[in-house]
Amino acid sequence: MERRNFIKECLLVTTGCALADHMSLFAENADTLNKLTNDSDGLYKLFKSPLSIYRPFVRWWWNGDKVEAKELIRELHLLKDAGIGGVEINPIRFPTNTDDLGKKSLTWLSDKWIEMLQVTFDEAKSLDMTCDLIVGSGWPFGGEFLTDDERADIIINYSEKLEGPLDYEVSEDGLFCAANPSISSPFIGRTMELLSLQLVPEPFGNLDQIIDLKMTKTEGQSYKFKIPDGKYVLFALVKIHGFLGVIEGAPGAEGPVLNHFNKNAVRKYLNNMSDKIQKKSSPLSNHIRSLFHDSMELEGSNWTSDMADEFRKRRGYDIIPYLPFILFKIGNMGNALTYVPKVKTTPDMENAIQRIRYDFEYTKAELLHERFDTTYQEWCRGLKVKSRAQAYGRGFFPLESSLDYDIPECESWTMTWLKHKLGEEMSEQDYRRGRAYTMINKYVSSAAHLRGKRLVSCEEMTNTYTVFNMTLELLKIGGDQSAITGVTHSIFHGFNYSPKEAPFPGWIRYGAYYNEKNNWWPYFKYYTDYKGRLAAVLQNATMFAEVALLYPLADLWSTMGMQNEPFPSATNVTYKTLIWEAINKNGDGCDYVSESIIQDAEMKKGYLCYGPKKYKTLFLVQVERLNEKTTKKLADFVECGGRIFCIEAYPNKSSGWYNYQDRDKEVQQYVENMKQYSDRFILLHKPEHDFVDWYTQIQKKHHITPYLNIDKPDLYLMQNRYQTNDKSEMFFFNYSHRYQSHQTRIAFSSEIVKGRQGWVWNLENGQRYKLELDRNNSRMFDFGPADSLLIVFDKHRRGQDWRPLPTFGQSSMSLDNDWDVELQQNVENTVQKVHFDKLIDLKDSPQYVKFCGTAIYRKTISISSPTDIALNLGSVQGVCELFVNGTSCGVKWYGRRIYSITDLLVKGDNNIEVHVITTMGNYMKTLTDNKIAQKWINRKNAVQADQPMGLIGPVSLYKIN
Repeated sequence: MERRNFIKECLLVTTGCALADHMSLFAENADTLNKLTNDSDGLYKLFKSPLSIYRPFVRWWWNGDKVEAKELIRELHLLKDAGIGGVEINPIRFPTNTDDLGKKSLTWLSDKWIEMLQVTFDEAKSLDMTCDLIVGSGWPFGGEFLTDDERADIIINYSEKLEGPLDYEVSEDGLFCAANPSISSPFIGRTMELLSLQLVPEPFGNLDQIIDLKMTKTEGQSYKFKIPDGKYVLFALVKIHGFLGVIEGAPGAEGPVLNHFNKNAVRKYLNNMSDKIQKKSSPLSNHIRSLFHDSMELEGSNWTSDMADEFRKRRGYDIIPYLPFILFKIGNMGNALTYVPKVKTTPDMENAIQRIRYDFEYTKAELLHERFDTTYQEWCRGLKVKSRAQAYGRGFFPLESSLDYDIPECESWTMTWLKHKLGEEMSEQDYRRGRAYTMINKYVSSAAHLRGKRLVSCEEMTNTYTVFNMTLELLKIGGDQSAITGVTHSIFHGFNYSPKEAPFPGWIRYGAYYNEKNNWWPYFKYYTDYKGRLAAVLQNATMFAEVALLYPLADLWSTMGMQNEPFPSATNVTYKTLIWEAINKNGDGCDYVSESIIQDAEMKKGYLCYGPKKYKTLFLVQVERLNEKTTKKLADFVECGGRIFCIEAYPNKSSGWYNYQDRDKEVQQYVENMKQYSDRFILLHKPEHDFVDWYTQIQKKHHITPYLNIDKPDLYLMQNRYQTNDKSEMFFFNYSHRYQSHQTRIAFSSEIVKGRQGWVWNLENGQRYKLELDRNNSRMFDFGPADSLLIVFDKHRRGQDWRPLPTFGQSSMSLDNDWDVELQQNVENTVQKVHFDKLIDLKDSPQYVKFCGTAIYRKTISISSPTDIALNLGSVQGVCELFVNGTSCGVKWYGRRIYSITDLLVKGDNNIEVHVITTMGNYMKTLTDNKIAQKWINRKNAVQADQPMGLIGPVSLYKIN
């Protein structure tokens, strides 16, 4: 296809809002886009010049809804120029300690607010940008207009150990005060009701032992009773109606959180929003790609008016008598304060409590799925827009809840950089350390894969901490890690609506200071170009995986209850994320599955088949409880030739309470049947450490053949395999260490290489280079810090060879000494000229540690033979641009800073100039009177250390041939 034809077809796709097949309004253009990606040349051209739908979007905080048409238009142009492809319109509470310039807040869903929506829609369309719109404001969504039964409820318990004989009196208010959980956003209008007050002896063995104390209430609103001789526990069961308030809601959307278990309330809330907007504007499908809801941080919401009835219908018994014993006392975010049982129980009672707790958690998840997820999806379909959602949080199925959203979304966090050493660690003791991605990401992307969806969205690099110290390099490390978890599109967190005249540093709610006043803003487009190219290919390919993992969710829900995804406060198997990582780092791909997926799968010819996916190997990660239907399907899988590895334990019991003895026997019998296939049903023990090498040995011992043979697997080297529409093979490699490098030989399986030529598609400049392999289909690769590599095997044959610049060479010359330096302070608009006898890290000098801006390093060198010369700048902390004899050699914003400068050198003297753009955090610490700066840089318990800056070196010049 000629380039002008490609451009013509792209223009057809981008007519209107340029949403291609992501909006029903433009579905007629989907065939055009598909044609472009049905051969590798078409996909390459899309990669080289990605459409706006593939470029990163931003979460656009309308701070306090203090928005005006002129500023909205200005900011859209600012984002467009920076390479942003779309915005998620996100009204939110105005940040504290911030000068609002006297601007008025618009009320959510008011006529004036909707007018500003229309201004945004129209301008975005003219700029070929996409709009998404968040439901409500803040999280979880709600509003002051909600009536009683529409507000979120919770049942909590309070317990106190007592020893008799004893006369005891407690007031109802005292019980309410003691039971009241320390959640992050309690609604001021909440009301409390005492459901039960009971005395339970220790040890507790059956319900008949319970002493009901509700009848002991006195006229003075207290309870007065005698405690018999012995040890007892007092249990108070309290319902809090309207317990939770919207977090950071903007005017008009503040107040109590919606009851997500109430289908009618959900439908009413959603219709109210769309009806008001469409009445004032026009069909939302004319303007937006999707309606979005954020993660469901419901903080333990667990009740609705018909919960007990629904539980009885579904589980066959009454939940009410067991609630005091299955619930944990909770605190912030609904996290359990302790998992230590409040009362000593007999083994049989503890077994009952765990099984009933599972039933309760499962019932809640069912109701949320049926009443919220399904209702939300139907609403979006009715409006002819896509549903986009972070369908997780305490109360949701971690995998199944994402299955049927059009655009499932997960999230990654930048706070791991300073707190958890992103790019510096990859801990096996704490899954957070060194990782930007969260534990939910693989669940969400796996759900998409199981449904055959290629678009997996991510709230990327959520930043509530390192606002002024974020770098493009760290954004890349985190973003690349997100891609490895299965993400194919990024929604940056985020861009603040902030008028140009707002006092420095502007209005900041959250985010990595994506702002025109940031030093690196003029270079931001280098990263957005990179992200756009990567998304263009990943969204037009299918991630490959033949290994599936089942985690012990039933065990977790039984013993510890649901956790707050994506940040569980505790987990029953601390190493579980290390299993998929070890598989990945050893050259294979995997997805997560669930019990319902297994139950609905077809087992044939040694594969577990579900939708478009099929898996030949399944790992059960310390799974002890399974539904008997799941176990039967697993037995079918093994019998037809599939292979199961059980880590640490064989399944040995059923989940849930009803008729569990018979169901336990079924599970155990199926497991015994599978044990007869000793080569296909295998028990493994986890290692004490080094899971990567552990899995290497498992591959060798059990003849698990990966699609890549990585000679030296490394903690920081990860990869994904993809297959395109025309059956080309594609690999994305990510090396995430900030400072180290890694060399290893990688061999590609013959099925990948046969009949295809390998290419490196350069994500920075859009060029492609021929990749030569040896007779074993292998090659030595040298991954530098924060490195990444996109390799495609296709039918294309001719092109320039890939020749990465070496890190050293012959006739090396050190250039570490004698630099003239010009320090251009961007914020204060000052210039200081100094001379460095030797290069230093600016943070190590009291004189320069607070510098903020562009440091220009100048030096003259003499060259006698200017051929085949490279300049390696060594360590550069910041974005850098190299000039040789006044001509730019290009910008580098991550990893190695090596330039080929032969074409710009002359014989004799040559002028070298290096521009380094620094971060702002060190300077912001000095602005002690600036409350915004201090909030994000010197917060209590979160003081950030001075960050490295400048050209550090060693700088060397050498021959490359």
